[in-house]
Amino acid sequence: MFLVCFSLMQTIDHTVSSGPAPAASLRERMRNWLGVTSETTVKVYHGYGHTNRLTIYGHVLRTAPLPRIRYSKSVINNTVALLRLFFVEPFPGIEVRLKWQGKEYRATTDTDGFFKIEWKDDTLSRFGWYTVRVDALLNADVIASSHGKVYIPHETQYGFISDIDDTFLISHSANMRKRLYVLFTQNARSRQPFEGVVRHYQLLAQSRTTADAPNPFFFVSSSEWNLYDYILEFTRVNRIPEGVFLLNQLKQFDQLLKTGQNNHQTKFTRIVRILENYPNQRFVLLGDSSQHDPYIYQSIVEHFPKQIHAVYIRDVHHKNRTAVADVLKSIESAGVPCCFFDHSEDAILHSKKIDLISEHQLVEAMKEKKLV
Repeated sequence: MFLVCFSLMQTIDHTVSSGPAPAASLRERMRNWLGVTSETTVKVYHGYGHTNRLTIYGHVLRTAPLPRIRYSKSVINNTVALLRLFFVEPFPGIEVRLKWQGKEYRATTDTDGFFKIEWKDDTLSRFGWYTVRVDALLNADVIASSHGKVYIPHETQYGFISDIDDTFLISHSANMRKRLYVLFTQNARSRQPFEGVVRHYQLLAQSRTTADAPNPFFFVSSSEWNLYDYILEFTRVNRIPEGVFLLNQLKQFDQLLKTGQNNHQTKFTRIVRILENYPNQRFVLLGDSSQHDPYIYQSIVEHFPKQIHAVYIRDVHHKNRTAVADVLKSIESAGVPCCFFDHSEDAILHSKKIDLISEHQLVEAMKEKKLV
């Protein structure tokens, strides 16, 4: 059914784009039906930094989906809600401005509407989340604004870099038909995490630290920025530790069926950027066997052997089992512990084995009912 909807939307989009003036009103009606706005929109994603260097990302869009308010089990509603996430039109070459502690920092959007703002602040004295505002400027006038958050991690021993699809979110990435079926027919609140994975991640967030200074999580994925709000809602509902997302290039409607594909090299680059920003922290890499995670992580270990504490790969694509096992043996030979697992309970046991989490931590967390 979602393929029928996809074909219909392509036809409508072509018609309203190339037709005469009355087609414009049809375009507006379709946008209203989809929950899409033609007003300039600024989207600001979770940024990150040190106490003296910060980075935030976002997009400026001419056309953008409105936030989803209602969730239901309706396949039609979920299909339409997913379609509209790709009904976007970037706003390239527009200036954006961030105000911070009385100073202004500016950048210009790329061809896909993407922007990145970096700035320094030597006066910060606390860790945690900071709220920021970004304005889109046209001829010095503010035409759109939005707020986001910047995360300054506590100076803990560990950091965690995790993939999303088929690492903690059941996605069937190795089977395009199943992947698209789940993506179109379910929503951020009905999708399911793997059994035990939330418990594992919550334990890792508290590994060798205190409750008020959790370990940082970075979620690096081949999923597009179109799915940012979708993934953010999923993690919130399922109590996955809050973190920073580094996703893939925005896709437009005609690229919808290619969601989650390609650009694995940029995933390597995004992970490198994190490691270079936190040279004094040791990181744990978490991924799965459905795509390129084992090979990317192998390369990361080769380049940053002293920063990688362990590698976890969920076995979700059994055809790759032998090849992935060989890759993990190579990583282990470099002195980095690896866990190739089917169930998250096995990953938890391995984390206890390498002293990443403790028995005392597990018992105390269960007493306080902090874990799912």
